[in-house]
Amino acid sequence: MLEFCYSAWHSGFRSRSVHAILVLGVLLVGVAFLSASFSPRQPANVALDFGFTGMRFSLVLFGLFLVQDLIGREIERKTVMYALSYPVSRASYLVGRYLGVVSLLALAALLLALLLWMTTFAVDLTYDSGNLMGMGAPFWVTVFGLWVDAALVAAFAVWIASLSTIPMLPVALGAAFAISGKTLGAVMDYLSRGADSDAELVARFTPVINAVKWVLPDLSRLDWRMWPMYELNPGIDIITLGLLMAAAYALVMLVLAVFTFNRREFS
Repeated sequence: MLEFCYSAWHSGFRSRSVHAILVLGVLLVGVAFLSASFSPRQPANVALDFGFTGMRFSLVLFGLFLVQDLIGREIERKTVMYALSYPVSRASYLVGRYLGVVSLLALAALLLALLLWMTTFAVDLTYDSGNLMGMGAPFWVTVFGLWVDAALVAAFAVWIASLSTIPMLPVALGAAFAISGKTLGAVMDYLSRGADSDAELVARFTPVINAVKWVLPDLSRLDWRMWPMYELNPGIDIITLGLLMAAAYALVMLVLAVFTFNRREFS
């Protein structure tokens, strides 16, 4: 298993698509500095908000393309047969590749977080706002949540890659999964508040959303940016529940991926 994780690191560092996404992430953090000019009262918070959004976007794309390069492309080119020719289980191959993906995601999250941390301080010095309230533990806990978010999306993409015969399907469905999971919480909150007093809309879509939430995780539970931005601590219970949800869903996805991969025939 560890051999496949190490090889994932080597392949990931050589992937041009991964390099491009990392460059995109750095550019988005740079744009966060420019975005501060839109709010002279709270420039650091605006930069932080935009930076967190750019980080999530970059990390999710990073994870999806890593899964595509390390699993989907090997299946497409049949080079996966070389790995499976060793006396190891298919589960070891998939889990090893996934561990390689999440460890590379952790490295990318750390690098982008350091850039955003320095950018936010630069914004604060430039505009002399004196509004850096949560750049310690709250900031890094939020970054951890973004990493868990990307790791969960990557687990879903691994499952899709294990059964897909279309090269880019893990990236396409993984992106749709990330968007849907992120918006699920906002939709649920909107309906619970009465949908602007539209009773018909609430009656029509509430049963659908109640059914969807059993199969789709609410990824907004892993977004704690209000803590470093406005000192609104989500509470240990909210953070713990979000992490448990992510861990359980990722485990289910990996189990499904292993089950599918074990039954798949390569010719």
